Amino acid sequence: MAEVKHQVRHKSENDQVIERAKDFWAKYGKITSIIAAAIIILGGGWLAYKYMVVAPKEQKAADAIWKAQDYFAQDSLDKALKGDGQFPGFEKIASQYKGTDAGELANYYAGVIALKQGDNNKAIKYLKAFSTSSDAVQARAYKLLGDAYANAGKNSDALSNYKKAANEFEKDKTNSSNYLMMAAYFADRVMNNKKEAQQLYKEIKEKYPNTQASDEADRYLAQMGIYNVDEK
Repeated sequence: MAEVKHQVRHKSENDQVIERAKDFWAKYGKITSIIAAAIIILGGGWLAYKYMVVAPKEQKAADAIWKAQDYFAQDSLDKALKGDGQFPGFEKIASQYKGTDAGELANYYAGVIALKQGDNNKAIKYLKAFSTSSDAVQARAYKLLGDAYANAGKNSDALSNYKKAANEFEKDKTNSSNYLMMAAYFADRVMNNKKEAQQLYKEIKEKYPNTQASDEADRYLAQMGIYNVDEK
């Protein structure tokens, strides 16, 4: 008899769960359906946007940039930057195709050209806008941005970007050590910030002991009277 009572009580609990589920669906079923539908619509909308808007824009940007790159390779910098009347230059591509890979690359090229032409403010504008997933290229962009700031007399910003360049892709020991040496030398000889320079020279010695930059750091530290990296 006790076994029968247990089965009845168990069934009652299941019934209660079912009833609670029915109550929940009665109260919130419409809202839940709307949310689910919205998720489906938004997901489908993003896919449509990706393949009907983003992908074609990427392709148009890639088609637009090749001629400017060709002019850049030929050292025809004005045409590369401004275009030739038929094909757009990097400035227009950067503006017209923001958010695309080619648009980002156009920012980089435009910044490089502006730096070569001595237009440091324009170089800063474009190099600041540039972003890439390639650590090596991003490091190079930070170095060039540091050059532009240095030329413009903005020494703190220059030093900051030289250090960013050094830290961006440390697996590339040759370039990273060279960028760090630029930062150290700039702090030392341009900013006359000996404390910062010492720290950076020592960082070169610690991180990149078997590089040319390390040998140079030894020489500059010796000029400061420091022959051991543990010295203060």
